[in-house]
Amino acid sequence: MNLKLDGKKAFISGSTQGIGFAIAQQLLNEGAEVIINGRKPERTNLAVQNLQQEFPDAKVSGIAADFENKEEVTALLSVLENIDILINNLGVFELKEFEDITDEDWHNIFEINVMSSVRLSKKVLPQMLRNNFGRIIFISSESGVNIPADMIHYGMTKAAMMAVSNGLSKLTKGTKVTVNTILGGPTYSDGVAETVGQIAKAQNMEVDHLKNAIIQQTNPHSLLQRFINPSEIASLAVYLSSPLAIATNGAALRADGGVLRNI
Repeated sequence: MNLKLDGKKAFISGSTQGIGFAIAQQLLNEGAEVIINGRKPERTNLAVQNLQQEFPDAKVSGIAADFENKEEVTALLSVLENIDILINNLGVFELKEFEDITDEDWHNIFEINVMSSVRLSKKVLPQMLRNNFGRIIFISSESGVNIPADMIHYGMTKAAMMAVSNGLSKLTKGTKVTVNTILGGPTYSDGVAETVGQIAKAQNMEVDHLKNAIIQQTNPHSLLQRFINPSEIASLAVYLSSPLAIATNGAALRADGGVLRNI
């Protein structure tokens, strides 16, 4: 299917690995220009080089910025122009009992997970409305609906992302700009793979056996019955980036592997 993304320009926050990197790969494969983002210049440049090797004829570049650093964020926003597709993918998480979550923890995770997407959207949405085309996609999580007891602050940010996304969609009425959210499920990202590999080695287990055991313990009712691949989340994100997805706006779409059980 031709998704009609030739010549479109995309920015993906937090995209040097995992879901963000997979989205970059698929957008480049569809002919879009892509700007990736990471906290460190070295890691960002390496990711750009890897994409250039994979797609030698594509336009790909990177902007390093740590969204905990206001000066770096200001510098990034100052050069972000003519963006057709914004993927708000950046996010951090941690396992922490509620009574151990400090006020600083709450503020930090909100600043990174929510305010990064707010600031980026505030920058690009007016341009999109003037150009009468644009796509803003928030990569949220099923944890924003089914809040985990051991990371309530993370679930709060993912619910907040859905709220911001839905509110912004109301500003696009009658235009060819859309704002949507993807609710991802348990995904086998680079960070998860590294952790699983370390645990498997320490326990002298096969990685695949451990992966299955984790899913059975944490999400036994999953319909997919395995971790989701980052590319499977990316496929939905790239479709939503397309002009073909104009009828989908203000929605929270699931790519959760059937973890969520409500209608």
